[in-house]
Amino acid sequence: MPKTDKPKPDVSIIGTGRLGTALAIALSSEGYSINALIARRRGNARRAAALLDGPTRVMAVKDLADSPAPGLLLIATPDDQIATVPGMLGELDWLDGKTPTVLHTSGALSSDVLSPLRDKGWSTGSLHPLVSVSEPKAGARLLRGAFWCVEGDRRAVRQGKAIVRDLEGKSFSISADKKPLYHAAAVMVSGNVTALFDVALEMLGQCGLERTQARQALLPLLASAVRNLEEMETSRALTGTFARGDVETVKRHLETLKGNKSALEIYRVLGLGSLDLSAARLDPVVVKRIRSLIG
Repeated sequence: MPKTDKPKPDVSIIGTGRLGTALAIALSSEGYSINALIARRRGNARRAAALLDGPTRVMAVKDLADSPAPGLLLIATPDDQIATVPGMLGELDWLDGKTPTVLHTSGALSSDVLSPLRDKGWSTGSLHPLVSVSEPKAGARLLRGAFWCVEGDRRAVRQGKAIVRDLEGKSFSISADKKPLYHAAAVMVSGNVTALFDVALEMLGQCGLERTQARQALLPLLASAVRNLEEMETSRALTGTFARGDVETVKRHLETLKGNKSALEIYRVLGLGSLDLSAARLDPVVVKRIRSLIG
């Protein structure tokens, strides 16, 4: 998508964790004026501001009442804190004939969580990037070209999509009630994969490998699985024991995992999913035998 030529609004960001700071860095590099960084503790906002090239106001949440309304307010606090923000903002005399736009960055929550502000005349929406941000500077680079879920009222969606275009990303929209399902899908392929990788590291540790060595051994395997997924459908990308229908290997896996209940449960659940993917090209008798072993 071509970038928008419209004037960019000045931006204030509430929440200076990894995503909030990454957004500040990315937007600043695209010519957005970061009007203020706001955090519960001024020191957190100060550390985030130090990563920006231009001057930025550093504020504690309590100072909001003394600041002018930004063109765009981004709420990048943890999900459980977002619901407390509308009550705080609703007391501010920011309207003054204007229609402020506020977007939160939660994947699991819809713009409905901002309904108290919407009822007061604010334009409300949500803007969530499908990337894993573990560090602000690297995260700012990952935000460029990412896929973003944008949801909310028409004006908020228009502003969210403009941000995505400026960051050379791609946007899509879903209905508000589907946000938890959307986010659960994202957790499956990101956070849960990381947790699964950690389980595999522990298993190789039981085999005698040092953790660093286990990481070096498993990362290329994970990367090859991702490459397969880039090139083909999941049923064809699947390789290994369940794709081949190796009944005796499944038995050996189950036997060796008996002493590790959590790993055994994960193996069973994901094994059933793998079996479903490969069932169409396996002998039905083999599928039935494996299902009875792990089901």
